[in-house]
Amino acid sequence: MADASNTIWATGRRKRSIARVRLLTGNGEIEVNKKPLDEYFDRPTLKMIVRQPIQASNIGNKFNIIATVKGGGKSGQAGALRHGISRAIALTSEELRVLLRKKGFLTRDPRKKERKKYGQKGARKRFQWTKR
Repeated sequence: MADASNTIWATGRRKRSIARVRLLTGNGEIEVNKKPLDEYFDRPTLKMIVRQPIQASNIGNKFNIIATVKGGGKSGQAGALRHGISRAIALTSEELRVLLRKKGFLTRDPRKKERKKYGQKGARKRFQWTKR
């Protein structure tokens, strides 16, 4: 553990998921909900999504990332984690902030599940119409 002076906190969100991210000086380890990244996210695409801002900013093994994710599914959690990591890295330097902004990692994805409407089967789907 590190002291509060070299810890950067950030929050990322996607769909119903919220990720609280801590950036500490270290050797590049990523821990999600007290498990290693490879153990928590089983699909390679989710691991790739989480590592995107780290590879784009080229920080490599300078920081350890400790994250807590709640809510939603694995895909939303990976997106929230990417958003949180990007925000934390952006706080380290202004040039990295500009780079991450260009790549689109600092923009929160606003897409959410659309609510079901009354008189319909779902958000868009209607009940089947019968003539007789």
